[in-house]
Amino acid sequence: MTLDFDVTGDGPAVLLLHSTVCDRRMWDPQVAALAAAGHRVVRLDLVGHGGTPVPTGRFDEAATVAELLDGLGINELALVGASGGGRLALEFAARQPDRVTALALLCTALRGHPGSPELEAFDEREEALLEAGDVAGAVDLNVDLWLGPEADDATRELVRTMQRHAFDVQLAAEDVAYEPVRTDPDLSRIAAPTLLVTGAHDLPDFREIALHLAGVLPRARHVELEWAGHLPSLERPEAVNELLRDFLA
Repeated sequence: MTLDFDVTGDGPAVLLLHSTVCDRRMWDPQVAALAAAGHRVVRLDLVGHGGTPVPTGRFDEAATVAELLDGLGINELALVGASGGGRLALEFAARQPDRVTALALLCTALRGHPGSPELEAFDEREEALLEAGDVAGAVDLNVDLWLGPEADDATRELVRTMQRHAFDVQLAAEDVAYEPVRTDPDLSRIAAPTLLVTGAHDLPDFREIALHLAGVLPRARHVELEWAGHLPSLERPEAVNELLRDFLA
């Protein structure tokens, strides 16, 4: 199976990995800015999001990302990952550290990190709504939790659209025998310069993860955005564009 993707611009490659609340459309504000700064920008839809369906059988998403990059002739690249996309970026960087020149993680998740009571309560509420068939309610729950106070109505509607599509794709594939291959990243293998961005209005889990990563990754820097929720690249796009341009330069 091929991950749905697009490519914009020329120059050093940057791969954008979206949050699992969204799909690759969440990077619309960043693509033009990074391409104008001289980058070849690749973005893709993760499994069950956007244009990428849920596969059948065992499926290794990190290995499939590597195959996609091979097909594009990209040997080295910077990775930008948001939330669940950051978790995949860490797995990829740990498996292929020589390939990753830089790592920018926005409110990243981390496999194995125990969830806070707030996150566990959210998961339980979302599951209850979906089991009751209230997909619209589950979508609203996500929009309300993951966007900070800077998000305007258009941003909230975009996230609502992306999350609803993801639920529709994933619920339609409930009977598909999908077995994801996941590995805990060996963080000691990651040597690339790393930017860790968190939002003051986000759940505490993601700041805890960033502080943990800042303590174990040798070239990591943590930036907390006092105005941000969980999706700062959508909430204040130009502020995040400036952060990414400066870091990638």
